[in-house]
Amino acid sequence: MDSTMLQTLVLVGIAIFLVLRLRNVLGTREGFEKPVTREAPNNARRQNQFEVIEGGPDRDITDHVAEDSDAAKALAAMKRIEPGFGVADFIGGARSAYEWILMGFERGDLAELKPFLDSDVYESFAEVIESRNAQGLSVEAEFIGVREVQLLDAEISANNLAEITVRFVGEMTSVVRDNAGDIIEGKKDEIKRQKDVWTFARQMGSDNPNWQLVATGE
Repeated sequence: MDSTMLQTLVLVGIAIFLVLRLRNVLGTREGFEKPVTREAPNNARRQNQFEVIEGGPDRDITDHVAEDSDAAKALAAMKRIEPGFGVADFIGGARSAYEWILMGFERGDLAELKPFLDSDVYESFAEVIESRNAQGLSVEAEFIGVREVQLLDAEISANNLAEITVRFVGEMTSVVRDNAGDIIEGKKDEIKRQKDVWTFARQMGSDNPNWQLVATGE
């Protein structure tokens, strides 16, 4: 074997070795992939994260209200008092509470709802149900779903009492029957849109995690 052939074999061997080493480090890429971005040193990453958290807007708040609004400031204050509080989580809970409370009212069953209703709201609901029962009327309702949930306002008092007002647009079927079972209001298969503005309140920092419905409107 002459020297030229020997040099060629050595170069080929080195090339194969380098390819295998690179494959072990970088992995195999197939198709289109985003380019790899070189990570900053640990100190730089921590500094960038700190700047985003401290200096940037809180998307959990600004996704629901204007950044510089009084409502945004109130929500930020709630988070300072309770770091575990999240606006998106509250909205999700309010959505579920809306269906639960609304259907409890339609069925005339307020016993299990009482801890979640302010005394004035409870009495108002109870009066309507008692009047309905006295007339021998009954309601058949089915909740279809919530079409819209919008946070309208938020406030917090000096003693950390928080209030959040939410607008709901729901869909349901509902009929009212007399004591003979005849329908006197509504149509059984007609879906109607229900619009409500509810205000929930809670003492931030308390051990009780439940929000109470303190006001209702349209």
